Amino acid sequence: MEILCEKRLGQYPNNYQRVSNFQKVSKLQKKERAQQKLESESNRSKSEKEEDGHALSSEMRTKLSSKRVQNIHDVEFSRDQSNPKKRRSASIKKRRSEDDCFSNEFEEDEETMFLVKARSRKRIRNSDSVMTERNSDDAREKNYESRNGNMCTGSKERCSPINGNVEDRLKCHQCMKKKFVVVPCTKCKKKMYCIQCIKQWYPHLEEEEVSMLCPFCRRNCNCNVCLHSSGMIKTSKRDIPSHEKIHHLQYLICSLLPYLKQICEEQTKEMEIEANIQRKPYSEIEVQQTICYNDERIFCNHCATSIVDLHRSCPTCSYELCLSCCEEIRKESLTSRGKMKFQYINKGYDYMHGGDPLPESCLLKTSKEHVKSFIKWSANGDGSVTCAPKEIGGCGECVLELRRILPLGWISSLEIKAGNLLEMFRAQPTNFKHKCTGKSMKIFRRAASRVDCDDNDLYCPSSRDSLLEEERLHFQKCWTNGEPVIVRDVLEQTAGLSWEPMVIWRALCESVDLDISSKMSEMKAIDCLAGCEVEIKTREFFQGYMEGRTYYNFWPEMLKLKDWPPSNKFEDFLPRHCDEFIRALPFQEYTDPRSGLLNLAVKLPPGVLKPDLGPKTYIGYGLAKELGRGDSVTKLHCDMSDAVNILTHTAEVVLSDKQRSAIATLKERHRAQDWKERLDREESSCPTEKLVHSNGEDMEVLEIADMSKHPSDFDGKIEMSKSDIEGATCPGFSTEQETEETGGSALWDIFRREDVPQLEAYLRKHANEFRHTYCSPVEQVVHPIHDQSFYLTLEHKRKLKEEFGVEPWTFVQRLGEAVFIPAGCPHQVRNLKSCTKVAVDFVSPENVHECLRLTEEFRQLPINHKAREDKLEIKKMIIYAVDQAITDLEALVSTHN
Repeated sequence: MEILCEKRLGQYPNNYQRVSNFQKVSKLQKKERAQQKLESESNRSKSEKEEDGHALSSEMRTKLSSKRVQNIHDVEFSRDQSNPKKRRSASIKKRRSEDDCFSNEFEEDEETMFLVKARSRKRIRNSDSVMTERNSDDAREKNYESRNGNMCTGSKERCSPINGNVEDRLKCHQCMKKKFVVVPCTKCKKKMYCIQCIKQWYPHLEEEEVSMLCPFCRRNCNCNVCLHSSGMIKTSKRDIPSHEKIHHLQYLICSLLPYLKQICEEQTKEMEIEANIQRKPYSEIEVQQTICYNDERIFCNHCATSIVDLHRSCPTCSYELCLSCCEEIRKESLTSRGKMKFQYINKGYDYMHGGDPLPESCLLKTSKEHVKSFIKWSANGDGSVTCAPKEIGGCGECVLELRRILPLGWISSLEIKAGNLLEMFRAQPTNFKHKCTGKSMKIFRRAASRVDCDDNDLYCPSSRDSLLEEERLHFQKCWTNGEPVIVRDVLEQTAGLSWEPMVIWRALCESVDLDISSKMSEMKAIDCLAGCEVEIKTREFFQGYMEGRTYYNFWPEMLKLKDWPPSNKFEDFLPRHCDEFIRALPFQEYTDPRSGLLNLAVKLPPGVLKPDLGPKTYIGYGLAKELGRGDSVTKLHCDMSDAVNILTHTAEVVLSDKQRSAIATLKERHRAQDWKERLDREESSCPTEKLVHSNGEDMEVLEIADMSKHPSDFDGKIEMSKSDIEGATCPGFSTEQETEETGGSALWDIFRREDVPQLEAYLRKHANEFRHTYCSPVEQVVHPIHDQSFYLTLEHKRKLKEEFGVEPWTFVQRLGEAVFIPAGCPHQVRNLKSCTKVAVDFVSPENVHECLRLTEEFRQLPINHKAREDKLEIKKMIIYAVDQAITDLEALVSTHN
């Protein structure tokens, strides 16, 4: 009350004296009173004060007066517990009734006193903040932790400060902000999380669970500091004993020795040719070494295959040629590697949805040229090869000289050493049929219905069972036969770190790498309908991931990210997620990208440039209903190496009735456009008046043309094919309802290696029925699989089986399942929900022959084909893997003995 009445000293000294004698004031109140007294003795006159008081409305004065009376109670008597509350209230009423004049003037000047008190409080807060800033951050952190330990002794109660001062807040480990209410961990007694962060970033945990064991103690904390920390968990699931390591190394050497001999034979043959060219004995041949640093690769200038050791080089223009091309030149069987000159024309958005193309696009002609160079390039009589003609990049003058990269004779000595070591151990190839018992044969998933085949069921163990030796042997059996493997519940073996895209995005935005952080607000996604890149804000992309996006005509807009974040250093930018992913990998002897005993990719020595095998993240929208156009798919392709793909996160988008109706109408329009364009192609080769539909009904050409413009007028004239009927059955994927019940999220089709020729023949025959970039029909096929231009719908898979007897393994990948894809098996994927997948490539000894075969296929592709470059360098892996295996085996044997 004294604080509020100090402004009245000059007017009502008697009243002030009577009020001030009512109670002892604190030191702070005395200080405030003296300070405010000086302010009250300013040049303001009594008339000016009265004028300010009358400026307030009567309603405002009454409101402020009643509020101020309540504040008098709080300020004057909060520190004096000797006076009862009733007595204080009575005294106030008595004093106010003794002098009505004081009461009236008090109300009139209420605003002045309120402003004075506000300024006084501001000065006090500023003074406190200055004193607080003088303390170091470490001292405050220690003070908060000690205060939290004293206040939060309960095991399941929130931690809140006794008073509401700013400095009494406690720091949340997740957001690193001071909050009034946090949940402390009773296990570590150090970490605490605020309620908002628990709800936002750990929705699966209740507050009581966080109190018992916080996310940091659970090893799944996704705060910025933890996400950028590595080594928090042990990535290896088990410690492999020495005798098992010895067995793996013997098996590895035994599997790779035939390919090492093949490389030696190839080099020996070239050395003999060089001896003939120089007219010297083989033993006297000296080969000059090419300078090749560890951080660079040498590729053949003609076929783009990596060069591991011996090659031929031009002393003038440095044109380099691999031994395979040299052999083809001598045999006059060198194939042309011409350039592809083909580009799809953007015919407009309306065309992609069944409408007419843009008028200007009709004037442009699609270029289908595949320029082949028929430059004559032959070897000399003694076997020497002249540099390539100028038309294909050489100088055409100098004779190519033999060069080497590795020490001379090192590969041949490695072959001898490996053979002697195996002879000593008398190692024989593992006989899987005798070692695999029938116990694990019951773990299968039906994926095909091929007649007279025993591989329709895929091996599908649980992640926990994959640690057993018997299951590993069964995996090797299936893997040797080129069969995919599905492993269930792999995320159960991890700490449970969140794979939600927003968590990954936040980690990248807060990355220490400013170059990456600055680029995270926008991204380049692939529009699945047009098949081209579009720029979109990151937040909008992930909002569509959770809620869905549509075009203006309500057709679902499907976007996807490939290899995101945009870098080949997933481990550097997301180290905690990388550790979590490696921990989830089953059969780590093969898949571990750091220390897999049977993974050839990890055998390259330190400092040598390694291929980018991942991990890589694939994020895309998805829909259970097959659209036919613009589906979120990975088109048919074939990886050069083995791969394992884990589904780490899903989100389901539900279509509205309006969207379903729009989709049905637009699909009719799409089918009409397909028939019209098919008719145009047939008329160009064989004119006709009518087109016989697959259901046996005749359809007039004019009707088909009109339907593309007015599909609603022809409802029912084109019957739905089997692929469009709800409930069309296919192993592993039957109906949309079954997908929801089983939790399926991604539909896989993996083809057998032996079916590749028939598959390629089908794609070449029906190429025009598929649509690619800008929804234009596929008009050029260089390689049906490596072009990545085709996705086989249910209808096409049905026709493929009818015409060629080929059926893929078809199954649905569920959340937490790992899919193993053998090298050389063409495969395609369609997202049934919004999916986040993480994949890593590896090179197993069982599939080295497929890696070599694919390398040879890529050599034959045109120069500018996107799949042409040999990024795997399989021959280099074979050599270094044998060398490392011999070193490790000798060390283990000496220690074991």
